[in-house]
Amino acid sequence: MTSAVVVGSGPNGLAAALTLAAAGLEVRVLEAADRLGGGTRSSELTLPGLLHDECSAAHPLALDTPFSRRFDLAAHGLTWKWAPVEYSHPLEGGRGAAAWRSVEATADALPGGDGKRWRRLFGPLAEHFGDITSDFMRPMLHVPEHPVRLTRFGLPSGMPAAVLARAWSSDEARALWAGVAAHAFRPFSALMSSAVGVTLGTAAHAYGWPVAEGGSQAISRAMVALLEEHGATLETGVEVTSLAELGDADVVMLDLAPADAVRVAGDRMPRRVRRALQRFRHGPGAFKVEFAVEGGVPWAHEPSRQAGTVHVGGTFAEIAAAEREVHRGRMPERPFVLVCQQSLADPSRAKDGVHPVYAYAHVPSGWTGDATGAIEAQLERFAPGFRDRVRAKHVRDVSGMASYNANYVGGDIVTGANDARQMVFRPRVALDPYATGIDGVFLCSAATPPGAGAHGMCGYNAAMSALEGAGIAPAGDAAPLAEAPVAVGGW
Repeated sequence: MTSAVVVGSGPNGLAAALTLAAAGLEVRVLEAADRLGGGTRSSELTLPGLLHDECSAAHPLALDTPFSRRFDLAAHGLTWKWAPVEYSHPLEGGRGAAAWRSVEATADALPGGDGKRWRRLFGPLAEHFGDITSDFMRPMLHVPEHPVRLTRFGLPSGMPAAVLARAWSSDEARALWAGVAAHAFRPFSALMSSAVGVTLGTAAHAYGWPVAEGGSQAISRAMVALLEEHGATLETGVEVTSLAELGDADVVMLDLAPADAVRVAGDRMPRRVRRALQRFRHGPGAFKVEFAVEGGVPWAHEPSRQAGTVHVGGTFAEIAAAEREVHRGRMPERPFVLVCQQSLADPSRAKDGVHPVYAYAHVPSGWTGDATGAIEAQLERFAPGFRDRVRAKHVRDVSGMASYNANYVGGDIVTGANDARQMVFRPRVALDPYATGIDGVFLCSAATPPGAGAHGMCGYNAAMSALEGAGIAPAGDAAPLAEAPVAVGGW
């Protein structure tokens, strides 16, 4: 039997392992940490019984992909939950804006002609998002299946976020766009800095921004359960430092950041590939604080009290300035803060009226300071009385993020800068971006296409490349994913 070893058990490593195991390979997964799951781990970080997602929380790109259609994770315990509002953006004085699953509802709530312009951008994209994702969830160098729709998606995505923001005139609409665009961790003046925002904004209207019931750990647990059914072996506490430690495995999948892949491969990796991967650039860091909040966050902006994700940072100009400072290596006084309120979607996450609240600020790569006060000040600014409701908190600084997951170099939780070159050619310019130049050895982390998220598509794509190279047919497709249910609560 053909054998495979997967190094790393994040969602991409597990997706790669599952794809190989389903094709009949004997699979072994090795994880350096004492728990499987990588960025999908969940833990009681503040109070007993209060479960916090340690990294990924909302999963707008995980619902309808080749991987999710092929493997029935729902049958193994994964249930998606939605909040009434997908994401929101509070402004001072109780003002703000919100994005609902419905494009029409979102547009109708925006002032003046901005609703019409929001509808014009996101309406057609959301209607055909399934066709669009079939192209952009793959390596860039391929013949598009839907070239016209991909072009319509690519035109706004290629713009700087600051240029696309000119489509709207009100503070509310421009702020709503700023919050979703800031997920790119890029200055708004940069080319293609709209790509992540257009993608996530469209996904909100097509699929919503769901959370996994019981925490993000449910995603990896479902994959592990299915792997065990296929006879895979999973081991924790095993740090791999060299390919020589993996024996004579026919296929090796590395769910590692490029620099670690180079280190593990050593001299077996061709010099041209090694040099290309060593040039891979990482982005800014994340400074994360988990709060236990009695009664939830008292946002002055009412729709934010129903939003699974809240983007905190003020106006478009304020967020643009903060992201520019971070990119220059300076910590802004008022950073952009992303807040998740998972218990709005999944009430089981709250305990005795206390809710887990997830917040991280964008900070410079490798930053050694403490952003706890800045994060709290931003929340208090838009939710007066927030500090009085906090019953406990857990802080994970930039070095803590890197220790939690070695792929988060300098605190970079998206495993690679989203600059124009790496948006197109990630992690290097190659026909097969998963190949390492070593027969049978592939890179499958979020440093490869399509990038960050708990969708598993990096691992799935890499495993498909490995199967093709070995001349092994993949397992047959599963039934298409059922239409996502209408949001009735939660995030």
